[in-house]
Amino acid sequence: MKPSLSLRMSQHLALTPQLQQSIRLLQLSTLELSQEVDQMLDENPFLERANEEAPMEDYGLSQADAKVSLGDRVSESASDNHSDDNAEPHEEALTDVAESWEGDGSVEMQPDDSEWGGDAGSRQNNSNEEVADAVELARSAGSLTDHLHRQALSLRLSDIDRAALRFLIESVNDDGYLEDSLAELAATLAPADDLEQIDELVHRFTVALSLLQSLEPVGVGARNLNECLQLQLRAQLRDQPHNALAQAALKVCGQPLELTAKRDFKKLALLCGEDETQIKAALQHIARLEPKPGRPFVQAERNIIIPDVIVTSVGRGPNPKFRVQLNPDVMPKLRVHDIYANALRGGKGDNHAGLQQRLQEARWFIKNIQQRFDTILRVSTAIVERQKNFLTHGELAMRPLVLREIADELGMHESTISRVTTAKYMNTPQGTFELKYFFGSGLGTDSGNAASSTAVRALIKQFVAAENLAKPLSDNQISEMLKEQGIDCARRTVAKYREALRIAPANLRKTI
Repeated sequence: MKPSLSLRMSQHLALTPQLQQSIRLLQLSTLELSQEVDQMLDENPFLERANEEAPMEDYGLSQADAKVSLGDRVSESASDNHSDDNAEPHEEALTDVAESWEGDGSVEMQPDDSEWGGDAGSRQNNSNEEVADAVELARSAGSLTDHLHRQALSLRLSDIDRAALRFLIESVNDDGYLEDSLAELAATLAPADDLEQIDELVHRFTVALSLLQSLEPVGVGARNLNECLQLQLRAQLRDQPHNALAQAALKVCGQPLELTAKRDFKKLALLCGEDETQIKAALQHIARLEPKPGRPFVQAERNIIIPDVIVTSVGRGPNPKFRVQLNPDVMPKLRVHDIYANALRGGKGDNHAGLQQRLQEARWFIKNIQQRFDTILRVSTAIVERQKNFLTHGELAMRPLVLREIADELGMHESTISRVTTAKYMNTPQGTFELKYFFGSGLGTDSGNAASSTAVRALIKQFVAAENLAKPLSDNQISEMLKEQGIDCARRTVAKYREALRIAPANLRKTI
């Protein structure tokens, strides 16, 4: 064989830095996008927020596509600045903890703005200041930790015991439980080989635990669910010492939790020395207790979802129309700094090329954000066009939809549609849903059409809600009921949908 030279032409796709940034911005959530914008504003001097209303053409959105103007601002998320102090072992460690909490005798409450968009302006045209903001109401209640610290201030304790109690309060999770054992907590403050110090700390924490469990809400500081329920029942018995129902419930909580979950009345009656009637009444009493004492203090703002798209009904009648628009509160308004950009014109030198590149990066960033919102709007409009029945009638009218349908219509790849529908939310007349919610597989029907899996789950939920509580429906019975509706759904598929809906099996749904 002889060596030779040849020319050949070929085409291949190259991911430029601009294209890579566009793909990355497309899959970011609202919170992640705001963080990305803040980071870019800090790093690139040519990028700034626009104070005045910019025309839609600057963002590549026409009136027909956007139908809204860009938001005047981007809500900035504040992060909690909690500093963890390293404590020394034994009494010195607890003393340091005590000193760190000394001051004016009050506990400073740190606001939590972890969910981006919490301070976004109202979209309603109502200027009444008496209308309370949901986020402010969520913050006003304070956290469980703050509530416990305020109660601890009223206790007359030594510095060591007060520090031990405060340490345990800081170790309580949002549900009000103490997840780590006292020995594990002591090991974080003392060397592992110093058993004497660990034993002394465990003793201090044991005393502090009894104090913690005496605070409100009742049940706080428990290590497990049984202990939490027992604390609440003992509190009832202190008020009503002769409450036979609470006494029987306390005996039930002393047994393995699996027996209570299975409602094994006979075995519980045998172990507790009570008759089955009393055990059934005790289980009903236990069901009214609070399994998560810290639930009222969980800040609701952490679960607030800021929709990227808003769908509103336009007009009335048998065939209502829907308007799809971007949420102006989540759209950053950016522009290139005019003074810095003009200063580069006609410039020369080694530094000029680097600054010119930064200016180009700022323009790319603005263009990619424009393209991101444009793509979200196009995909959302296509989804609404196919799910009009859902927007009008609810879950039972949801039709099957797959990513390929939207991708073929818009001329995009399925992976692009997947990125757009991840962590993006749409506010509709039926509620706020993730864009992925509108996609679902189909099940065969007698009519030859397909029924959406979302609609089938809604039917299952409807069947369970209307069932006889004394004789709950089994998965096989639900499957037969769906077949009567013309939907071919196997028993295993029913079980899968039921578990996805967090509906217990028939034997656990049976009423006492």
